[in-house]
Amino acid sequence: MKVGLIRCQQTEDMCPATTCFKVMNSKKAAFEKVAEDIKLVGVNTCGGCPGKKAVTRAKEMVKRGADTIVFASCINKGTPIGFKCPHGEQMITATAKKLGEEIKILDYSH
Repeated sequence: MKVGLIRCQQTEDMCPATTCFKVMNSKKAAFEKVAEDIKLVGVNTCGGCPGKKAVTRAKEMVKRGADTIVFASCINKGTPIGFKCPHGEQMITATAKKLGEEIKILDYSH
């Protein structure tokens, strides 16, 4: 699995994505059923509210080899601040539509 990680720009000051990396490396949480090796292709933010840059940034990571786009838990679960993105579902849906069915989308990391 070649992963492109999209995270919330609003939480990047307080979260360096270490838990996302940790669960990828240990194949826990969203990655527990992944049989193959996991390689991180890239990490980027959604671009800030309302997350419109997530689609083009995910597309760029696919161009660079990602076969899976993971939306970090800060987006759909609100980790670490307890406030999930009000645009998360729309962002994920738009990204999935743009990338097509051949690219896997995970809507959380941990």
